[in-house]
Amino acid sequence: MASDLIVLLPGKTSKVFKEFIFEIVKDFPSQIINRAADMPSLQNKSILWAVELNEYGFNISMEEILQAICQKGQGALKNSQGAIIVQSPVEFWTKYCANRIIFQTNQLGCRYMGHSVVEATKELVNFLTWQKHLNKSLLEIYTKNSHNLVTRLMQNNKISFRNPEVLVLYSNPRKTSNTMMLWQIVKKQIPCNENWHLVQRHVENGTIVDCRGCLYKTCLHYSERKSCFYGGIVVQEILPAIEKADYLIWLCPNYNDSVSAKLMAVINRLTVLYKRVNFYKKSFYSIIVSGNSGSENVAMQLIGALNINKGFHLPPYFCLMAIANDPGTVKKIPNIEEKVRDFAGNMREEIGI
Repeated sequence: MASDLIVLLPGKTSKVFKEFIFEIVKDFPSQIINRAADMPSLQNKSILWAVELNEYGFNISMEEILQAICQKGQGALKNSQGAIIVQSPVEFWTKYCANRIIFQTNQLGCRYMGHSVVEATKELVNFLTWQKHLNKSLLEIYTKNSHNLVTRLMQNNKISFRNPEVLVLYSNPRKTSNTMMLWQIVKKQIPCNENWHLVQRHVENGTIVDCRGCLYKTCLHYSERKSCFYGGIVVQEILPAIEKADYLIWLCPNYNDSVSAKLMAVINRLTVLYKRVNFYKKSFYSIIVSGNSGSENVAMQLIGALNINKGFHLPPYFCLMAIANDPGTVKKIPNIEEKVRDFAGNMREEIGI
């Protein structure tokens, strides 16, 4: 279990941001780190990234710290958990920065609780939606959300279930799909027994319509009735399976550096379930195969949509990525057996199977 709070506050931040972060963490014994040269071991720690970006989206000291952590290897953040407060003087860069940090540190062993990021854009305009439902100033909302984030970070523990339900979602069932081939190789490394249950759901062509973008009250109305404006297979099969699942595995071939349209439609339609079900105790994994490059883009899209936005828990080493173009070439990737063994081993340890 992670314990000590390490606050990574890189670079020469503004007085206002520094004081804000000090106020947020004052109730927790913590160590403030500004430079890569001052970093202690980050294993078995609770890590808060407190990043202030410039107008171009950069923080050079943050990059130096991130590089120093990456150079320590795959176990650099073993048994640690993270959260992020990121602030920008413009309306951009906060999500991009958070996605990058989470993606890179997760590959080093760091887990992230659901809703692991608090963003603050120019004049705090990203909290205007919150303000519609809260009788508070934008600064009060920013402060409350940040304090709640750190409190949850310090209370967060590894999630475990006695008889876990594992759901696999995929959109391309073809036997020639490299993504499906890689999943079949992984599946062989996960022993079947009475202690866990695996369900696979195919998101088929012609059976799913993307989110309509209903008004909040309309979506809430359908949510309370365990339904959705469009209904169909999503309401009948997919959403009930997600609600029941403890762990989700997304099989994602890289389509133009993004998640396939059908799987993305499922993610978009999750809102109606999200309004009545807390996803904090649901974890997700992914297998991502690219024809040439860009697997990290798909991984970060999943992180942004599922962990940051919808609140799914992100276990360490959540994704297995590969480059394979022609059918069957995924089996010929150098060291693919070792990569699969490590991925499946991490999954077994996390799920407890």
